[in-house]
Amino acid sequence: MSDTTPDGALATSKPPSDDAGLTPAQLAAKYGLSVSGARPTLGGYVRQLWERRHFIMAFSRAKLVAQYSEAKLGQIWQVATPLLNALVYYLIFGLIMNAGRGMEKGVYIPFLVTGIFVFTFTQSSLMAGVRAIPGNLGLVRALHFPRASLPISFSMQQLQQLLYSMIVVLIVTVSFGNYPRASWLLVIPTLALQFVFNTGLALIFGRMGSKTPDLAQLMPFITRTWMYASGVMFSISGALKDRHVPEWVTDVLQWNPAAIYMDLVRYALIDDYGRHNLPPHVWAFAVGWAVVIGLGGFVYFWKAEERYGRG
Repeated sequence: MSDTTPDGALATSKPPSDDAGLTPAQLAAKYGLSVSGARPTLGGYVRQLWERRHFIMAFSRAKLVAQYSEAKLGQIWQVATPLLNALVYYLIFGLIMNAGRGMEKGVYIPFLVTGIFVFTFTQSSLMAGVRAIPGNLGLVRALHFPRASLPISFSMQQLQQLLYSMIVVLIVTVSFGNYPRASWLLVIPTLALQFVFNTGLALIFGRMGSKTPDLAQLMPFITRTWMYASGVMFSISGALKDRHVPEWVTDVLQWNPAAIYMDLVRYALIDDYGRHNLPPHVWAFAVGWAVVIGLGGFVYFWKAEERYGRG
């Protein structure tokens, strides 16, 4: 059927569209459209991360190599930095303040070196997580990928660095008369649980840091306080034993996750660091911290997936 327009031309009438009167949301649902950058389901998010596992590993290795690329000693600084920290802490806390009282020299030095390296693993993962999004905004805004890849890859980077450092820890441990034994194998599950904990922590602070970049300036003060409260330079139970401190204070300090993982590695490697130095239910707490912070941090980060890099 056709009509004549005012200028004499013929116009053909069209039948009304089936889409007339539909809202944008209804049109999107009808044609299978979705919001660009929308947050996937939790299961879908896990699948996306698994599909990009090779990217996560390659990115962590590249960051590890680039970290000291401009220094003449290069990757040696991965081991030299915590070793120099251990030397400084030994001079101040070991010799001047006698923080290792009650321990023989052959116990205190491996105790201190182990604590420094293991705590640095958590500290570095946390600091890298805070900067994961603000420090990679160009990548976040240019490419579509699950943003959790960044904090996870930075935790992987710190794990690789720790594995190199553990060679030095083992050399120091053996140098002071602690020879390989079956308990050394406990280091493997301990560091695996610590890695899960560190990754969850990096994800939690990765989300917080994406919204408040100034948090990165505050973190050194927080991690330094955490280090002093975790018994890196001294035994918590030994330091508080004669100070009439309530027992629950000692328990809280010993059950903090940094102290848990340090003490388990010390127990595994140092012959004279016996079970009496560990808090009750130490393995239950080690697993609990890893599960709660690891899974909780992942879900917490995922919930803000669509907001990262949006300004």
